[in-house]
Amino acid sequence: MFLAVEKYGGTSVGSVERINAVADRIATARQRGESLVVVVSAMAGETNRLLDLATKVDPDALAREMDVLVSTGEQVTIALLSMALHKRGIDARSYTGGQVRILTDSIHGKARIRDIDAARVRTDLELNRVVVVAGFQGVDDDGNITTLGRGGSDTTAVAMAAALEADECRIFTDVDGVYTADPRIVPEARRLDQITVEEMLELASQGAKVLQTRSVEFAGKYHVPLRVLSSFEDGPGTLITHEASDMEQPLISGIAYNRDEAKVTIRGVPDQPGAASRIFGPISKAHLNIDMIIQNVAQDGTTDVTFTVNRDEYPEAMSLLNKTAKELNARDVVGDDTLAKIAIVGVGMRSHSGVAAMMFETLAAEGINIELISTSEIKISVGVNDKYLELAVRALHKAFGLDGEGTEEQLAEAKDS
Repeated sequence: MFLAVEKYGGTSVGSVERINAVADRIATARQRGESLVVVVSAMAGETNRLLDLATKVDPDALAREMDVLVSTGEQVTIALLSMALHKRGIDARSYTGGQVRILTDSIHGKARIRDIDAARVRTDLELNRVVVVAGFQGVDDDGNITTLGRGGSDTTAVAMAAALEADECRIFTDVDGVYTADPRIVPEARRLDQITVEEMLELASQGAKVLQTRSVEFAGKYHVPLRVLSSFEDGPGTLITHEASDMEQPLISGIAYNRDEAKVTIRGVPDQPGAASRIFGPISKAHLNIDMIIQNVAQDGTTDVTFTVNRDEYPEAMSLLNKTAKELNARDVVGDDTLAKIAIVGVGMRSHSGVAAMMFETLAAEGINIELISTSEIKISVGVNDKYLELAVRALHKAFGLDGEGTEEQLAEAKDS
């Protein structure tokens, strides 16, 4: 029997009406003869409501207790969806992450999945039940409830699909697929029929909100067939493939952005072995995610090190770096929390030069100054002042012909230069 793991996000289960709509969709899939595991998020707004309650009680609440609190949102959803399925005559059983035994490490709020004991789920599937699993959560070796971070239900779904060797993992959300850019910024953005795992991983890591980065990593590592669809309308969605069907086209598949960036610079660091380790060691221990890193060596034998972090983590990064600066006898620490990151992504970059030049020329023509640059084999990302974000995304989308109106000359110039 065809086995599918389906994930429904907060907006897809945001009300009783939406939960009933999901139950109807599941009933239709059952009529097609599919076996289903369904992973759900908390109802839209519920996690924020719980976080607000915690802040009112104790702004500095223990991370362990925060995980106990916010994990209850998904528990409400799995129960309501199972009730809706029972009402339709479908045998269903709900499980929290701990009941499934989704085993994670002990980093509360940012836990990573280590293993899944899918025995109970397999037994239910053999009994022709629909299994409804709470996303976003698991347990550590000591039985403590842990959560996987924002968007963690995506990772739960893909990890379940990998553990069960499912035929397909479907991520249902409020958009009907992956677009060439955010349609809220670029009305001309187009839905992609398919995109490679490599490209999707870059887009997700650079700020695209369609999928959590770790879920794409799981899909790539365990070769899970992944499709992004809308729970509000029928359609083919976007298939995330493991190989590009045509390495020559497109040159650029999409543009991602993150407006919640900040940069930190430690200046006047003695240019000696071990300095970088002493700078980034405390950052790593605090589990702060670093993106772009730039090091400049001055003529006086010192160096300046700049890196970017999420804006929410900016105060902690500044505090840690100020301590490190004193230990290293560095000159000072400066920062800027008005940064935005924009990335262009495409496997076509592998076989064509001139893409970076075209990107930089496009931004220069709009009077946008580039503060940071980072590249990989299929991605170029830049840091700019966040007030220029939307202008930059629209200009790049048009320059690379992603709106379908770019001239052949423009694309040929980027490919052949």
